[in-house]
Amino acid sequence: MDNTLSIAFIGGGNMAAALAAGLADKVCPAGNLHVVDVNIDGHQAWRARGATVAAGPDEALARCKVWIYAVKPQNMRQAVADTRGLLGDDTLVISVAAGLRADTLAQWLGEPGKPWQRLVRCMPNTPALVGAGITGLAALPGASAADRELAGRLLQAVGEVVWVADDAALDGVTALSGSGPAYVFLFIEALMAGGLAVGLDEAQSRQLALATLSGAAKLAVQSDDPPAVLRQRVTSKGGTTAAALAEFEQGGFTALVERAMQAAALRSRELAAEFGK
Repeated sequence: MDNTLSIAFIGGGNMAAALAAGLADKVCPAGNLHVVDVNIDGHQAWRARGATVAAGPDEALARCKVWIYAVKPQNMRQAVADTRGLLGDDTLVISVAAGLRADTLAQWLGEPGKPWQRLVRCMPNTPALVGAGITGLAALPGASAADRELAGRLLQAVGEVVWVADDAALDGVTALSGSGPAYVFLFIEALMAGGLAVGLDEAQSRQLALATLSGAAKLAVQSDDPPAVLRQRVTSKGGTTAAALAEFEQGGFTALVERAMQAAALRSRELAAEFGK
C-alpha cells in the first residue's frame, strides 16, 4: 500500500464506488481518496468508507496526484471546465467515461495548442462492481511508463486489465467486454425461458442457468484448451448437445453475435463524435 498516493474521483457513481472499494486500504489508505460529487445524497456513504468528499472542486482535489473522471459522458465537458483550473502538471488523469475520445478530453483539459498528455482512457465493465471486471486501457503518447503502470495497477483493483493501442481499439473493447455483460445476461434470460419451456420451474431454471454459465466460464479460464475444443468435448455425435448446436448454427448464431458487436462498435464511434462536438 502506498501511503503517499492520493486519488480523486470526479463523480461518485457506481463505477467510482466499485473502484474505491478495490483501492481503499489496499492500494492507498481510504483517507487518501477524495470524491467530488454534486449529488450530496451520496456523501455520507463515501464518508463511511473513510474518504473525504465535496460537492464541488476544492483544494483537496488540487492536492490529489491522480484524477479519475467518472461522470456520464454528456456531463464530462462541464466537469472538465469546472475542475481543470486545479489540475497540476504532476497529475495523472484517468477517464472511465464511455464514448469520449482521449484526444477530445486532452483538448478540453489542456490549453490552446497544448493538449493534456498525461491521460489514460479506460473502458471497464459492470462486473467491476463485484471485483470481477475487465478493463481496456489506452494511453496518450505523452503518458509515461510510470503513468501506465499506475493506471493499470489502479484498474486491477476491480479485475483484469488489457492494454490496447488507441481509441479505435477501445471501440472494439466497448463492443466486446464493455457491452458484453448485457449479452451474457440476455443469454441467461434465454436459458431460463428455455428451461420453463422444457418443464422446469422458474427457480430451477435460474439456478441451472447461472451455475452453467459460471461453471463453463471458469472451466474456459482454467483450461489450456481453446473454447472450440471444450465445446467439442461436450458434443457427442448424434447426441443432445449436437441437436441443440445444430439449431444455433441454422439460426446463424455466430454471425448474429458478430453483427451485434459491429453495431455496438459503430455506436461507440457515433457517440464519440456527438460528445466531442
